[in-house]
Amino acid sequence: MITEADLRHLRRCVELATEAVDAGDEAFGSLLVDEAGAVLHEDRNRIHTTGDGTRHPEFTLARWSAENMAPEARARATVYTSGEHCPMCAAAHGWVGLGRIVYASSSQQLGEWRAEMGIDGSPVRRIAIEEILTSAAIDGPVPELAAEVRLLHRRRHGRA
Repeated sequence: MITEADLRHLRRCVELATEAVDAGDEAFGSLLVDEAGAVLHEDRNRIHTTGDGTRHPEFTLARWSAENMAPEARARATVYTSGEHCPMCAAAHGWVGLGRIVYASSSQQLGEWRAEMGIDGSPVRRIAIEEILTSAAIDGPVPELAAEVRLLHRRRHGRA
């Protein structure tokens, strides 16, 4: 179930995704939040601005959590993100033992939006998080925010 706190954190993810688009990158932003609701770390997509295809914000948060949090705290943390984790990010999430995932838009939606825009070229298949992770609690998509994320992807690719 999506709470008001979840929506507040997801809205920040959409703001980060907007920052990414404004910087010339893909429309993704993510937060790592501890069990008390404090934001521990946040990031946005940086693949185009760095030339590093692994600079997804969810992957960055997984690395940050492994370096800065005890395993028990990671398990109780929540990752909020504007878009469902790709397979790489989902695996990183699982390997470091992060807890819940809440996302605004799904990989399936992203695939549909990219097809509408005539854009292809993902180097990996879009696979639902549940197909990769064995135990994380997962909530999403959130329709009202997914619509905003769709517009960001359209703007990023000159289709707005």
